[in-house]
Amino acid sequence: MEWPNHAEPRREWHEAMGGARMHHAWLLAGKAGLGKREFALAAARALVAEDGIQQPAVDHPDILVLTHLPKDEKEEAKRQEGKAYEIKRGISVAQIRAMQQRLFTRPTLGSRRAVIIDPADDLEKSASNALLKSLEEPPQGTYFLLVAHRPQRLLPTIRSRCRMLRFAELSDNQIAQMLRQYAPDADLRASEAAISAAGGSFGAAMGFIEQNLAPVAALMREIAEQGDPAFKLRGQLVAAIGARPDRARIQAALDLARAIAAQQAERCSPDRSPQLIDAHAALVELAGQASTYNFDVGLLVMEIGSLLARAAAASERADA
Repeated sequence: MEWPNHAEPRREWHEAMGGARMHHAWLLAGKAGLGKREFALAAARALVAEDGIQQPAVDHPDILVLTHLPKDEKEEAKRQEGKAYEIKRGISVAQIRAMQQRLFTRPTLGSRRAVIIDPADDLEKSASNALLKSLEEPPQGTYFLLVAHRPQRLLPTIRSRCRMLRFAELSDNQIAQMLRQYAPDADLRASEAAISAAGGSFGAAMGFIEQNLAPVAALMREIAEQGDPAFKLRGQLVAAIGARPDRARIQAALDLARAIAAQQAERCSPDRSPQLIDAHAALVELAGQASTYNFDVGLLVMEIGSLLARAAAASERADA
């Protein structure tokens, strides 16, 4: 996939690779849906490749990827069968320890090894502390690429040891072009709604289309603009998202709510903006806590609606 926002990060990466001393840890920062994982995989391949050594097309032995594991054995079986599966809430210290054991050995094919952690902002506290030791004393030839959607959640000591690559949001025109290429069957109205809700994230736009979130978006906008004093709209929102939505649908709904709150804040007058900014910040925090709502999705959706209603209440106070 071609990402038009990767030109500058790619330039910085290749410039560093051509320098006298390559930094050992990199933080790939930007909102979700900007292609950071794809960049990390391509960058890692470029890093470990050496002249005269044939590189495998998939499953490179010198590229270690740490991400969310299946929630349990049942979900692991689904993964093995190629089915959708539920994941654990965070990246555990056991995963970091297993990776560190690998670092005691030499790379398999060449002299370099790359470790990708995605998303690094979902590292458990003990996992973050364990990772810090590797970042402080990196083995020779080992390089870390930390993908982060919310880098502020990382330990300051981890951030300070990384060189940052920032990934810019995409323009509406860029997202439209990508949708025409990668979602050619989406109708024009759905694509336009997806672009409006994406907030500069192609991943959010694709999630909008794949999850058929147009009815959800209409309800969220109505709540954000008019409020919901009788809780009627919030009840409709719960029904529209569904009683048993999977993790992808919940994440897409949270992305959508954040985008709508951000759009409201951008269009509001200065005296309205603090309340709307607070509502947006609360939605960002809620997205980081969403995994704790595994057994009460209705409560999570009601909270999303309440935060959007708070934005509408801020508008009413400002206009009074």
